[in-house]
Amino acid sequence: MIAYAPAALSFLLFGIGVLRDRRRFSNAVLLGIAVSLLSLALLAELRKAPTVVVEVVAAAIILLPAVGTVALVWFLISNGMTMIRKEGRRPANLLSLLAGLGIIAVIVLLGAAVATGSRSLAILAGAAVLVVLYVSFLFVCFVGYAFLYSRHRPRRNVDFVVVLGSGLIGGERVPPLLASRLNRGREAYEKQAARGNPPVLITSGGQGPDEKLPEAHAMADYLVDAGFPAEHIEREDRSRTTEENLLFSKAIMERAKPDYRCVVVTNNFHAFRAALLARQTGVNGHVLGSPTARYYWPSATIREFAAVFLSHKLVNFGICGLLALCGVLAAL
Repeated sequence: MIAYAPAALSFLLFGIGVLRDRRRFSNAVLLGIAVSLLSLALLAELRKAPTVVVEVVAAAIILLPAVGTVALVWFLISNGMTMIRKEGRRPANLLSLLAGLGIIAVIVLLGAAVATGSRSLAILAGAAVLVVLYVSFLFVCFVGYAFLYSRHRPRRNVDFVVVLGSGLIGGERVPPLLASRLNRGREAYEKQAARGNPPVLITSGGQGPDEKLPEAHAMADYLVDAGFPAEHIEREDRSRTTEENLLFSKAIMERAKPDYRCVVVTNNFHAFRAALLARQTGVNGHVLGSPTARYYWPSATIREFAAVFLSHKLVNFGICGLLALCGVLAAL
C-alpha cells in the first residue's frame, strides 16, 4: 500500500486546491501528477501478476504510444488543413498543423540520431524529447482539467451574467462564435430569472480598429432583436482584451452591488483560461463555456494553452532549460 501513498497525497492536495478555488492551474498539475503516480503504482503491482498479463501490458505500453502518436500527427495535420481552408492562413489558424509537423520533426531527429550514431544529434534529440514530454504533460493536464471544470455548474443565485466579446463580421455583425456565447448567456439569464431574481446581463467588448461599433453594442442589439429585455442589459464598451473585459465588468458589478456573484460566458475552448484570469482579476464568479465548431477546437485549445504557458514563462522556461541540460548531460 505504501506505493500508493504519493498518489493519495497528490489527490488530497488536488482536492484541497479545488475546494479553495477551482480556478487554479495548479489544480490541473496536481491532478496530472496524481494520475501519473497512480499509474506508476499500478504498474509496480504487475510484478505479482501472471506472466501473460505482464506480457500483454508490456505490449500495450510499447504499441499504444506509437499508434497514438501516429494518430495524433494525422489528426493535427488534417485539422490544420481544415483550419486553413475554412478560416484562412492567419498564424493562429496554423497551430494544430505546426504542432503535428513539430512532432514529426522530433521523431525524425530521434531516428537520425539512432541511425547515424552522431553524438551531436543524440544530445539535441535528448534535450528535445525531455522538453516535449514536459510541455505535453502540461498540455494534457490543461485539457483534462479544463474538461472537468466545464462539467461544474454553479447552483447559487447570481446577480450578473457577463458575456465576453469577440471580433465582428464586417465590423458590425455578430459572428457564429460570438452568437454561441450570447445564446449561452441568455440561457444562464433565463435559468436565474426562473428563480424569481433576473440578473443583469453585461455585454463586454470595446471597438477594435477594424470595427464600426463597439462589440458590446452589436452584442446587445443581437439579444434585443431576439426578444431579450433591453432593460436587463448593461454595456461595457471599453475593453480590448479578456483581462480588460473582466476588470471593466467587475467595476460595473461592484458599483451596483459590492457583494455580487456572477457567471462569465465565453466559448468552451476559452473557458478555463478565462477562469484563471477571473481569479487573477478578482472577479467573483464561475466561467461557463458555449459550444464551438469541432474543427475550430484543436487550434483554439492549443492557442489557449500557449497563452497560459507563457503567462508563467519564468517557471516554464526555467524548467525547460533544466530539462534540456539534463538531456545534454545524459547524451554525453
